[in-house]
Amino acid sequence: MRLLFLGDLMGRAGRTAAIEALGELRASLKPDMVVVNGENAASGFGITGKIAESLFEAGVDVITGGNHSWDQKEVMGYIGGEPRLLRPGNFPDGTPGRGAGVFTTAGGAKLLVVNVMGRVFMDPLDDPFAYVDRVLARHPLGGAVQAVLVDVHAEASSEKMAMGHFCDGRASLVVGTHSHVPTADAQILPGGTAYQTDAGMCGDYNSVIGMDKAEPVRRFTQKTPGVRFSPASGEATVCGVFVQTDDRTGLATRVEPVRLGGRLAEARPAL
Repeated sequence: MRLLFLGDLMGRAGRTAAIEALGELRASLKPDMVVVNGENAASGFGITGKIAESLFEAGVDVITGGNHSWDQKEVMGYIGGEPRLLRPGNFPDGTPGRGAGVFTTAGGAKLLVVNVMGRVFMDPLDDPFAYVDRVLARHPLGGAVQAVLVDVHAEASSEKMAMGHFCDGRASLVVGTHSHVPTADAQILPGGTAYQTDAGMCGDYNSVIGMDKAEPVRRFTQKTPGVRFSPASGEATVCGVFVQTDDRTGLATRVEPVRLGGRLAEARPAL
């Protein structure tokens, strides 16, 4: 299976860039499934049903979430009826929506997508490792499903790395989100699971993690409250991860970062 994962869509600039890039990425990478993290898609804070529908219409198959999943209150009435929109599965029982789902490719193969949130420097949710372990036990790789993608939305690199090794051999890809900065550690772990600590964001990198830089810089230098953060609106870079798996085992045979357009693409050295 060929899987394309795009990091946090940051506001209008990020989601527009991702939608516009999907045609080129589909033509070049030919993914069987496209998964994006959409928890910052609505002005940097959460997602709406309207935005989710626009992403699905553009060819996104699954949208994952994170700590901003509930910032747009209207999503509470939408997420329960839309299985393609996930939120971290280790929220308490009774939280609307779901943290995992099995999705079928055009060719009939099944992909399990798991969304989970870390606890280090984040809200103290239920144990993410226990949740992932339960879901993977119900959907063994190479058996019930042909591929498994785990989006671990977390602040600490150590927690993301631990989740990668915890899932090694049981998932096709474990990828981190939330930090909005792409890491340079894309690799296939010893057990065959592709891993990257953070996919980065789809957004304007002339910013402070996607936000217009003036207010964050002012707060850091003056240490006083101010106006609400707003997403940077310049040219966006599309960042993510592409993985190809073995059809028999579901384990990764290829992993590479995706970087298209914007400032980061221009900064790449000539080879």
